[in-house]
Amino acid sequence: MSSQSANSVEDIFDSSLNLEDTHYKEGYSQGYSDGLASGKDEGNQVGLKTGFEVGEELGFYRGCIDVWNAAIAAEPTCFSSRVQKGIKQMDELLCKYPFSDPENESATEITDSLRLKFKAICATLNIRLEYDGYPKASGVESGF
Repeated sequence: MSSQSANSVEDIFDSSLNLEDTHYKEGYSQGYSDGLASGKDEGNQVGLKTGFEVGEELGFYRGCIDVWNAAIAAEPTCFSSRVQKGIKQMDELLCKYPFSDPENESATEITDSLRLKFKAICATLNIRLEYDGYPKASGVESGF
C-alpha cells in the first residue's frame, strides 16, 4: 500500500471520528438549549404557583387581623391585652414582609413567626380557625 492510500484510509477514519464528535457536540448544544428553555418555563410555573400560595396564606392572616381589629374597634375589651398584643405583633410582621424581594431570607422567618402567633392567638381564644392551604400535621385526618 502506498503512503498516499494509507493517508486516504486515515482521512476516512479521521472524518468518521470527527463526524461522531461533531454530532455529539451539536446534540449536546441543542439539548442544552432545549433544556434551558423548558427549565425556564418550568421554573416560571413553579414560581407562580409558590408565589400564589404564599400570597394566599398572607392574605388569610391579613383578613384575620382586620376582622379582629374591627372587633376591637367596636368593643375594645372583647379580647385580653395578651391577645391584642399578639394581633398587633402579627400586623407588624405582615408589614415587615419583603413582598418586593421574595428571595429575602427573612420571608421564611416572618412566615414561620406569623404561623406561630396565629396558632397562639387561636389557642388563647379557644377557637379552631385554620388556613386551608397550610399542610396538616401528619396523622391528622380532615373532615372531623
